[in-house]
Amino acid sequence: MSSQAGVNGSNIMCQLKLAIFDMDDVLCVYDRAARIDALAALSGRTASYILSAIWESGFEARSDAGDLDSARYLAGFGERLGYPLTRAEWVEARRLAMRPCPAVLALVAAVKARMPVALLTNNGFLVAEEIATLFPALPALFGERLFVSAMFGRKKPDPEIYRAVATRVGVAPHEAFFTDDKPRNVAGAEKAGLTGHVFASPQGLATALARYGLLDSALPPP
Repeated sequence: MSSQAGVNGSNIMCQLKLAIFDMDDVLCVYDRAARIDALAALSGRTASYILSAIWESGFEARSDAGDLDSARYLAGFGERLGYPLTRAEWVEARRLAMRPCPAVLALVAAVKARMPVALLTNNGFLVAEEIATLFPALPALFGERLFVSAMFGRKKPDPEIYRAVATRVGVAPHEAFFTDDKPRNVAGAEKAGLTGHVFASPQGLATALARYGLLDSALPPP
């Protein structure tokens, strides 16, 4: 690292006051295929039909962007499946597709001991309403700073959503760190002024957190 890079790193360490984490494929492994298989078993539709009707059609993206409240979303989901999907069935199919990552959750807890942490995920209102069932570890970690994109009427990587989260928490964008598994989402955060890290592994995240002073570098690898 050059001396200038070291100075820049020190400046970032001094100014960071918030750490924001993505959910799917960061805090948990998200298996959409498993979710679709569960929905197929319920509805009798093929996996390719469900993928087309829900995801490739843009329906899920509309929910993520806040265009649909949870009731309209669930009704529309069932209509597209041709099956009267209940809320409990939707939740269970989503839950089955999420495998928590204990190592990353431990990193979040360690960072939380130093500063506020928040979650920002591209998801709709129903995920927010059912998060305690979908991912029981998250409410205790993030509390009221558990945000889905629908709350802001826009999705990652729109730079405005990161600025909105920072404002909601009460920090400036340059005072926030953000990690996501999708490079485009990290690029959007950096465009908004946040310090970004593309998540690839718990160890890589731990290294980045330590670099920016959000985590004690003496901590053992997760």
